Amino acid sequence: MKFNWGTGLVIGMVGFMSFILYFVITMSTDRKYSYDLVIEDYYKHEMNLQGAIDATANSKQLETPVTGTKTEAGYLIAFPENLDPKAITGSVFLYRPSARQLDFDMPIRLSSSNLLIPDKRLVGGRWNITITWEYEGKNYRFEDEITY
Repeated sequence: MKFNWGTGLVIGMVGFMSFILYFVITMSTDRKYSYDLVIEDYYKHEMNLQGAIDATANSKQLETPVTGTKTEAGYLIAFPENLDPKAITGSVFLYRPSARQLDFDMPIRLSSSNLLIPDKRLVGGRWNITITWEYEGKNYRFEDEITY
């Protein structure tokens, strides 16, 4: 068999297609590359978007903003001190982009203006934190990306 440029071109194309096919099959069958949707019911979530925008705007109008800091005991969230801590109700949602099973939601129960998320609940890495709360009939929302 004579090897000319046409044969080389066909062999090169078949090799390239095999290479691409190998990666497609590997990415679709390997559990290591399996990722979940960010939100299962995103259409329902989208309907509440205006409320979230208004709550975020309310948070920006506070005299002192909500802040979060990493401490030895965990992640400390500080609410404004001029607000009555017992009147604040809501929840803290921590979303882990790389592992859905690590996501958790905890209610806000304050005796002082600080809320501590224990160190044992947080695995090292990137987290998205969303705090939604209500104070005197007004909704507030705080979002941040943290690296723990």
